[in-house]
Amino acid sequence: MASNLTRKLIESHRMSGGGEVGAPLALRIDQTLTQDATGTLAMLSLEAMKLDRVKTEVSVQYVDHNLLQIDNLNAEDHLFLESACRRYGIWYSRPGNGISHVVHMERFGRPGKSLLGSDSHTPAAGSLGMLAIGAGGLDVALAMAGDPYSTTMPAVFGVELTGAPPDWVSAKDVILEMLRRYGVSGGVGKIIEYHGAGLLRLTAMDRHVIANMGAELGATTSVFPSDEMTRAFLESQGRGQDWRELKADPGCDYDQHDHIDLSKLEPLIAKPSSPGKVVAVREVQGAEIAQSYIGSSANPGWRDFAVVAEIVRGRTVPPGVSLDVNPTSRQVLEMLIADGRLAALVAAGARIHQTGCNGCIGMGQAPAIGRNSLRTTPRNFPGRSGTEEDSVFLCSPETAAASALFGKITDPRRLDVPYPKLSQPAIPPMSASLFVPPLPIEQAREVALVKGSNIKSLPEFDALPDGLDLPILLKMPDDVSTDEIMPAGARVLPYRSNLQKIAEFSFERIDPTYVARARAIARRAGHAVIAGRNYGQGSSREHAAAAPRYLGLRMVVAKSFARIHRQNLVNYGILPLLFVDPTDYDRLEMNDTLRVRDLRQKLESGGRILLESSNAAVETRHGLTSDQIEIILDGGVVNHRQKSVATAI
Repeated sequence: MASNLTRKLIESHRMSGGGEVGAPLALRIDQTLTQDATGTLAMLSLEAMKLDRVKTEVSVQYVDHNLLQIDNLNAEDHLFLESACRRYGIWYSRPGNGISHVVHMERFGRPGKSLLGSDSHTPAAGSLGMLAIGAGGLDVALAMAGDPYSTTMPAVFGVELTGAPPDWVSAKDVILEMLRRYGVSGGVGKIIEYHGAGLLRLTAMDRHVIANMGAELGATTSVFPSDEMTRAFLESQGRGQDWRELKADPGCDYDQHDHIDLSKLEPLIAKPSSPGKVVAVREVQGAEIAQSYIGSSANPGWRDFAVVAEIVRGRTVPPGVSLDVNPTSRQVLEMLIADGRLAALVAAGARIHQTGCNGCIGMGQAPAIGRNSLRTTPRNFPGRSGTEEDSVFLCSPETAAASALFGKITDPRRLDVPYPKLSQPAIPPMSASLFVPPLPIEQAREVALVKGSNIKSLPEFDALPDGLDLPILLKMPDDVSTDEIMPAGARVLPYRSNLQKIAEFSFERIDPTYVARARAIARRAGHAVIAGRNYGQGSSREHAAAAPRYLGLRMVVAKSFARIHRQNLVNYGILPLLFVDPTDYDRLEMNDTLRVRDLRQKLESGGRILLESSNAAVETRHGLTSDQIEIILDGGVVNHRQKSVATAI
């Protein structure tokens, strides 16, 4: 029977389950990726689990998010992460080496392998024909410990690409077209598989752009075949031996179909403040801008910087416009230096920032209030830039460069220069100087974890009571992001290894009084929050679950959940429930108290759970697997694993 590539990748890693869409599925994980904003909790979880050494083929810890060292905190976390890597047998990518997704693609990505990463943009590796999934840090820690990754069988959404992109249209416009069609939840529960003759017009790094921002559709991941474009990329990296051909069978089918004629695309842009608010650039051109930002995991390739350099070559950005350039990997930076294009950017007035995520995660380059910022980043959720009242647009490097020169949003087709025809220069030899390889196991066992004063071990959480009386402390709308639940940026992220401290920032963008009100209730007594659709979209940061749990959050009732955040809630012992009738959302209000009894029996029976309040009684369902139920009842995945190990002894 003909099979699509996604099903082949799943079958080659399936340890149990599968079958029908939505059925439980356990996958073997070959590689893991952690970054410093999420990796500290993952490493603390390994410590809590008393792991001796990781059991994956390759595990890599990157330092790319928290690079600003305005005090001792980030520097001390880097020391902790390096010591944890030495202790547990993990590759360590030092600060300045680059953004995890592009560096992993350069150095470790291999067609046919599975990758689980504690970053929601881990699916970027699908550009190489990998099964690459984003998850919370606890799930990644479990994968490093050798456990399978538990999820549900996704639907496979086949998107056929034909034609060739016209001048001034590039890969970013392809994924923006998908977001224009389907919005920020159109990929939930699905893997998007791209196929068709148009793939020959997209390099491996072009595919990275599309796969990376598949996360903004809510997709589990995106998959591309491993073909001649993949081989060309791996050979350019000196890793041609890692290539293998992977493709769908002729005549295979998909659960959902769509088609994009690349030749019909035009420059697109996502308006503030959602990646799903996509329009043609020509519809908003003319609006003045104050910033044009190039670089991020969403546009990380050499060509994404080189095309900007050629557009601005010999010109200067006008006063009042900041052209911010963030090289994405040490390799890309070396190439731009060697071919003279970094000099062209500097001559045009560009500000060159250190290699890393930087402004994409709110770590510098925050825009002024009331000024438009154009960015080649993947997200523009409210406040993510570091400015609470920001106005951030998402666009291609071509649109960002043209707009920088005019000082206003500009369709790049208006430029009076030919479209740059680029020929990629030779890639410099792969340098291992900024990688610290794993130690032999006997040496690793002698390594002590280096913990600064800000690094706190995970707090202990209690099991879920059989009866709950929970006041509702927040009522939230649709599409609440993890950026709104737990902000990022230079003010907050330095406390990512101190759950007790970072909890102080929980929900502050939604309701600054939440923390004080939660603390006024005994943590063991707990509280609940309710939300609309797609609750927890965006980043994989598990702090958005762990910190409210530390403050006593025991239950979230929503119309629907984003995949990663729902699992993070489970991992920290928070019960995620779904309204059976979405209109019941309107019947509950803040400060109502939700009551439920015999919770274990109701969860295990798989039936509906009636929540009673003084104003209403609403039916909910959970859709949890038996394993997820046990994790929640035990108070979280760390408790559950410790209990399982103790039982096995």
